[in-house]
Amino acid sequence: MKLYLVRHAIAEDSAEYEDDSLRPLTEKGREKMKKIAAALRDLGAAPDLIVSSPYLRASQTAAILAKELKYKEELAYSDSLVPMGEPDVMIGEINEKYSVDELMLVGHEPSLSALAGVLLAGNAEIALNFKKGGVCCLVVDDLHYDRKAALEWLITPKIATRIS
Repeated sequence: MKLYLVRHAIAEDSAEYEDDSLRPLTEKGREKMKKIAAALRDLGAAPDLIVSSPYLRASQTAAILAKELKYKEELAYSDSLVPMGEPDVMIGEINEKYSVDELMLVGHEPSLSALAGVLLAGNAEIALNFKKGGVCCLVVDDLHYDRKAALEWLITPKIATRIS
């Protein structure tokens, strides 16, 4: 399975929102994510399923990805993708619910880098720098055995916006 981990795009300042889950993307964040999504399309990303954190900024990011990637299905949501989501819970959810060739997960830090660390090295403390709008592509053969994956690529928003 190809597994795309996508951090949400640039969002409004948290100081302006009492409830962090309600922070929307900025206009700059939306525009930048459109370019990132176009780059992902050019790189051949074609998710069979897009699963997003229920937080507004992540779901808005997922909607932009879905539109640009011509994704026809409904977006799915998972509480395991919230900022403090546990990697083991997300891995269990993938194993139980998502039997697809290409899966795109849209979420937050620090949960995305913890998930990548567990999948790549069995260690949630492995540091990956997911900038807002950053994407990594992992290749996973079997999450039931050692939960290991191979890093196919990690792309920053600055590079992605120059691809397409």
